[in-house]
Parts: sequence; C-alpha cells; structure tokens
Amino acid sequence: MALIQVNYLSKALFRTVPVQVILPVDRISFETMDYEPVQQKFKTLYLLHGLLGNYTDWVSGTRIQRWAEEKNLAVVMPSGDNSFYVNSQVVNNDYGEFIGHELVEVTRRMFPLSDRREDTFIAGLSMGGFGALRNGIKYADTFGYVAGLSSAVHLFEENADNVAGEGQVFGDIAVARKTDKNPKVALTEVLQAGKTLPKFYMACGLSDGLLASNRDLHEFLVEHGADVTYVEEPGAHEWDFWDRQIKCVLDWLPLEADNAGMNSGNVQK
Repeated sequence: MALIQVNYLSKALFRTVPVQVILPVDRISFETMDYEPVQQKFKTLYLLHGLLGNYTDWVSGTRIQRWAEEKNLAVVMPSGDNSFYVNSQVVNNDYGEFIGHELVEVTRRMFPLSDRREDTFIAGLSMGGFGALRNGIKYADTFGYVAGLSSAVHLFEENADNVAGEGQVFGDIAVARKTDKNPKVALTEVLQAGKTLPKFYMACGLSDGLLASNRDLHEFLVEHGADVTYVEEPGAHEWDFWDRQIKCVLDWLPLEADNAGMNSGNVQK
C-alpha cells in the first residue's frame, strides 16, 4: 500500500495545499514476483479530519491504511483547517468547492481513480462529518455514498457553541441557516432539482455531546426519503470510537476484500 504525500496549487484556496493519499498500487504477485497490473480504476474515499486536525490525522489515529489495503480502496485525505469544509466569508477560502469539486477532479487527473459516482465516497469525523454530509448532499452528482461519524451538525441550532471562530466561516449563523451551508437546506434543494440522493451512514457515541443533533439530522434524512444506516453505540468524541467506526464504514461501502499479492501484511501464499 503506497502512502503518498501530495502538494498542489489549489484554485479554490489560491495556495499550495497538502493532501495524503493511500493508493493500493504496489502489490507484488507471488507467481511472477512483479507488480500486479491495475485491472481497473480504484474506488475512492475522500476522508475529512475534524476540528484542530490536518491531513495526517486519519492515518495516525486509526487503522485506515491497513483496512483500505484489504479492500483495495484509494483514500484521499486533505487538510481542511478549521473551515467546516464550506466556502468561507474570507476570500480564497472556498473549502466547499475545494472538497466537492476541485479535489475530486485533480486527484482523478493524478491517480487511477474511478470517475463513476457509485465508486466515489466521502466521509469524516466531527467537523469532517459535517463537511462530508453537507458536501455529499450538495455535490450529490459526484458522491454516491456519504458517512458522518460524530458529526458536528449542531451548528445551526439555537445557542450552539462557537468554539473555533465559526462566524468567520459562516458569517451570521441566522442567515447561513437558510442557505445550502445547512445540510437540511442543501438536501431540500437537491430533491427539488430532481437529483438522486447518496446513501448515508451516520454513527455517534452514546456519551457524545453531539448525539441529540445527530439523531435530529438522521430523522430529517429519513423523513425526506434518504437511505440511511444509523448507528449508536457506547463511546464518546474520541479516536477509539472513530477507529471502530471507520472499519464499519468500509464494511458498509460497496467494496470487496482483496488480499491477493504480497504486501507488508501478507508475505505468505
């Protein structure tokens, strides 16, 4: 499994940005002792970190690299700063466009990634869960499957905590609540446009302070006809929970196990 560090000039953010990519291109055949040919373009998961994190979080905090290798899955992990993955009030901080359109286009140009909607997935934790849900809905033509873990979907509730300068991102929350930065509004607009919703996976720990808001969004999605797998289990807002749940997400996605070929975790036939 190749772990690749990418730096490229982002048009949406108008600066060079870092991205980490897990790419299963280095399997060695037991028979030929050569690299196995890539038979088809890879299904791809765009995986978003939480508040205060960066593009290295998922690899350092979970076993995503091992599990992606077992599933023959490419994983793209960008840095989203504290942007909540939406276009900001600040110029050159169009993180919604960056995640929902640009990053997908650019990484497909760089790597052998499938361009099919049904092979393109987005997921995240906490702030990244919000970003995955919102952008998975807004860019429903791009993403066929969306997963949010412990998602920070409380932002538009009355008296929601402002812990990371959300006002710099969203501006007036009362105004933003009525725009497609709100996942509920984005979903309504997608349905009005006659587009097909992605399939959803949501999970939250029973000891997580965001549990009530995740329940609320789950009910909203179901009421509007979405296909939602919803999980509550013991756990808090913590890496142990996210490590368990990202494995569940990969099991939920339309992937097949592929342990063929030699790699660091498989050195015997």
